[in-house]
Amino acid sequence: MYKILVSDPISPEGLKSLFDHKDFEIETNTELNERELIEKIVDFEGLIVRSQTQVTADIIAAAPNLKVIARAGVGVDNIDVDAATKHGVIVINAPDGNTISATEHSMAMILSMARNIPQAHLSLKDGRWDRKTFRGTELYNKTLGVIGAGRIGLGVAKRAQSFGMHILAFDPYLSEDKAKELNVTRATVEEIAEQADFVTVHTPLTPKTKGIVGEAFFEKAKPTLQIINVARGGIIDEEALLKALDNNQIQTAAIDVFETEPATESPLVKHDKVIVTPHLGASTVEAQEKVAVSVANEIIDIFENGNVLNAINAPKMTYSEINDELKPYIELTKLTGEVGIQLLEKAPRELQIKYEGDIALDDTSLLTRTLVSGVLRQDLGERVNLINALVLLNEQGVSYNIEKNTKHRGFSNYIELTLINKDTKITIGATVLNGYGPRIVRINDYPVDFKPEQYQLVVNHTDKPGIVGHTGQILGEYNINIASMHLGRTNQGGNALMVLSIDHPVNEDVIKSLYSIEGFNLVRNVELDIVNEPSYNI
Repeated sequence: MYKILVSDPISPEGLKSLFDHKDFEIETNTELNERELIEKIVDFEGLIVRSQTQVTADIIAAAPNLKVIARAGVGVDNIDVDAATKHGVIVINAPDGNTISATEHSMAMILSMARNIPQAHLSLKDGRWDRKTFRGTELYNKTLGVIGAGRIGLGVAKRAQSFGMHILAFDPYLSEDKAKELNVTRATVEEIAEQADFVTVHTPLTPKTKGIVGEAFFEKAKPTLQIINVARGGIIDEEALLKALDNNQIQTAAIDVFETEPATESPLVKHDKVIVTPHLGASTVEAQEKVAVSVANEIIDIFENGNVLNAINAPKMTYSEINDELKPYIELTKLTGEVGIQLLEKAPRELQIKYEGDIALDDTSLLTRTLVSGVLRQDLGERVNLINALVLLNEQGVSYNIEKNTKHRGFSNYIELTLINKDTKITIGATVLNGYGPRIVRINDYPVDFKPEQYQLVVNHTDKPGIVGHTGQILGEYNINIASMHLGRTNQGGNALMVLSIDHPVNEDVIKSLYSIEGFNLVRNVELDIVNEPSYNI
């Protein structure tokens, strides 16, 4: 018998397959605090939560038999995924169960905001028959900007089109062909800011998307812009949103998710120009039943068949279990993917992967999955892992091919990644040098030799005297220390490449100042996830 604890209110109809299964013993207790859960979890192999229970590292450490933590929903913000991974506990979720509910709630927010329904409702309840104050806006013939064209974003777009709205969509993996098929127009975030009458956000919350709608966005926006967030708190910069509303830069907002929840004290909740709901995007009877069915069925599949479909992390493989010759190349491929995707201007439509030398004789599937994870995680966030990396790559419409050659190219082993988007491509060559660890040895046609560090600046420039000195001077003015500098060039006086490893990240002001250097053509900021102690999710 597998013992499963349900510690949050979850649809019993959705969990019926678990309750009815002869091999599972289910206990429901939704009143446990952290101390009580630590005492109780010892005997359980599975834990099912929604958003109420905070699954901390202490709880996970107190559960020697725990194999699976299931989140009956999408986000796993209330689960310490790193702690679960370290203890070999699989964390699963139900990514598709709330798609329809979140889509419909987004449309409800747009309509409520456009027609002032909450305000008019309260006014009439207070005994006022006020028809002039609550004059609304038609959706017909208006432009809706959709930032994040996944299942929910495209679901909102489809429904908005039935109202006669024009759709501008931003998503790094939205191809021109797909956009034409859906009758939407691809746009940048800046173009959406300038042209949209309504905006809805539906991206994952990642370092790239945090604050993607912020001060610069609102400065470009129409004063009549109406904006909603039913995705994740933090995608819209709340401070910038408040400022834009107060300064009449935009008209109104409708917010279901907040940077900090519960959000009862948020200034947005009390603002006259904001409609708010308490994170209700997935709160329908149907959605709660669907996510419960999803996690219940997957728990059965994991324990009975060992199949994992919707893992946020992956089963733990210890460092000692990895082939010694392969170990340094796992970190190398991850970093190669991270460098490549940050140097490509647009999301790739194709990946070309080469393995050369002795490594080409080995099974490189683990390296390929690690490399693809490094590429995708920049835009898709922590839901990418080694189990689902290739599936997610296919979902984004990105093809890949692998070439192997046992001949040596000056290195005993060499890995090369080329990311292609139409006429734009970036090639990263990498190897492991004995005693020096992972090295990037090629960027496009430039030979380089540098150890990937957490913060780098990659600069395309003209090869001319004074470039290095001016660079150091500007970085010094911003108190940015240079740890190392590497130069590559195709020919004297021609195009050149400079790679700077720096101690701290740079902001837009620093990059703007660097562009003032005569001969600087392109400055890219690259930030890597450097692992100090080897730990692999496999």
